[in-house]
Amino acid sequence: MGGATTGGRIVSRRRGLLIGLEIGVPLAAVATWWALSSSSRSLYFPPLQQIMERFWVNWAQERLATDVAPSLGRLGAGYAIAVVAGVALGVVLGLSPWARKLADPLVGFLRSIPSAALLPFAILVFGVGDEMKVFIIAFVSLWPILLNTVDGVDDADPVMLQSTRIYGIRGARRLFRVVLPAAGPRIAAGMRTSLSLAIIVMIISEMVASTSGIGHFTLQAQRSFQITDMWSGIVLLGVLGYLLNLAFLLFERWLLRWYQASRGMRT
Repeated sequence: MGGATTGGRIVSRRRGLLIGLEIGVPLAAVATWWALSSSSRSLYFPPLQQIMERFWVNWAQERLATDVAPSLGRLGAGYAIAVVAGVALGVVLGLSPWARKLADPLVGFLRSIPSAALLPFAILVFGVGDEMKVFIIAFVSLWPILLNTVDGVDDADPVMLQSTRIYGIRGARRLFRVVLPAAGPRIAAGMRTSLSLAIIVMIISEMVASTSGIGHFTLQAQRSFQITDMWSGIVLLGVLGYLLNLAFLLFERWLLRWYQASRGMRT
C-alpha cells in the first residue's frame, strides 16, 4: 500500500515537472526574445513588443475574417479529405496483399512528387481558387495517413483476426470493432504527421496566385517591406501550429484512451 502511494507521488511529480517545463520553456523563450529585442533598431528584427502590437491589430481585428478564416477552412477541408481517403484506401491495401502489390509502384511514384511541382498542374486544372489549395493540401497530407494505415492493418494480431473468423465476426462489425482499433495508433501517428504537412502546404499554396490567407498576407508584407506585419504572420503560424497540434493530441488521447490505458497497465 505504501509502495503504491509512493509510486503515485513520483508519477504526479513527474507529470507536474513535465507540465511546468512545457509552460515554462516557451515563456522563458518569449521573455528572452522580448528583452533582447527591446532596444533593436534593425528593420529586419523589430522589437517583439511592436510585433505583438501588429499581431493584435492584424489577427484579432482586421484580418481574422479575411485571411485567418479562409486559411483554416482550406486546411480543414484538405486535411479531412486526406484522412477519409487515406484511411479508406489504407484499409483496402492493408487487407489485400494483391491490391497492395499492385498499388505499391503507383503509391511510391505519387508520394515522391514534391508539392511545389504540383502547383502548376493544380492551377491549370482547378484555377487559383480554393479548390486548387484544397487539392494540394489533400494530396500531400494523404500519404503518411495511407502508409501508416496500411502498416497498422497489416500488423494486426493474426490470432485476433483468426478469432474473429471463428466467432463469425465479419464485415463492417469486424472492420470497426477489430481492424481499425488495432491499426488506430499507427493511423493517429500518420494523421499527426500529415497535420504538420498540411499547414506547410497551406502556406505554400497561398503564396502562389492567391488573394487571401495567412501565407498571402505574410508574403505581401515582406514584398512591401512591412517587416513587422511579416513577423506577425510568422508568429501566428507558430501559434496555430502549436494549438492545432495540442488539439490533435487531446483528440488522440480521447480516441485511443483504451490504448493508453493498456500501456499504463503494462508499465
